[in-house]
Amino acid sequence: MPRSKRDKKVSLTKTDRKGLAWKQRIIEDIRVCVEKYPNIFVFQVQNMRNNLLKDLRQEWKRNSRFIFGKNRIMQIGLGRNKAEEVETGIHKLSKRLSGQVGLLFTEKSKSEVLEWAENYWAVEYARSGFKATETVTLPAGPLEEFAHSMEPHLRSLGLPTKLEKGIVTIYSDYTVCEEGKVLTPEQARILKLIGKPMAKFRLTMKCSWTKADGFQLYVEDDVQEDTAETPMEEDEDNEDDDDEDEEE
Repeated sequence: MPRSKRDKKVSLTKTDRKGLAWKQRIIEDIRVCVEKYPNIFVFQVQNMRNNLLKDLRQEWKRNSRFIFGKNRIMQIGLGRNKAEEVETGIHKLSKRLSGQVGLLFTEKSKSEVLEWAENYWAVEYARSGFKATETVTLPAGPLEEFAHSMEPHLRSLGLPTKLEKGIVTIYSDYTVCEEGKVLTPEQARILKLIGKPMAKFRLTMKCSWTKADGFQLYVEDDVQEDTAETPMEEDEDNEDDDDEDEEE
């Protein structure tokens, strides 16, 4: 009997720090999910935070599965082209797996997922390299929320501080950051210490593939749909995929 598309095996010849077995497990997990769930989305992450993604995995665990790993491994799981795809047309999802993206397998309807993604966001502390969304200035005066032992550390971050009667005090107005300018590691640390979150964690649904309707694109891109049955070139991988599948 001819083998189904899902039965195809793709050889992995490269190894990395997570090993061949880990890669093969992710590929098999993806293929099991393709069979189990009726709807699949490629989502793009803005201001990735592993802790928030873990929370989402837990909240959606009953009827969905998030997979956020190396793009080239997820591409192999779905099939990188028409010859490799595990379901008809699903390789079009693989073509959108570039940058900081992941896969959502779910029993929820397309409309339900899209409405949720449109309204979901969480505020987090900005990291270095983030463009400040506002100017933050600390006026001269006491910083009573900090213990006196913190004063040397605050000073090392660039704050004009000193101890006055055992209280951490800024002796002149200090601009922590300016709107539109890229944060340094020191500025990002100060913003976290003073409790000033600035980054928005959110997911944007780029496209979907469903067993009922096939492929649908939600965010316009310049991906060329071709008929060649050659493997895709490897694209940039996610940077924060160290905890892939640890929710199980």
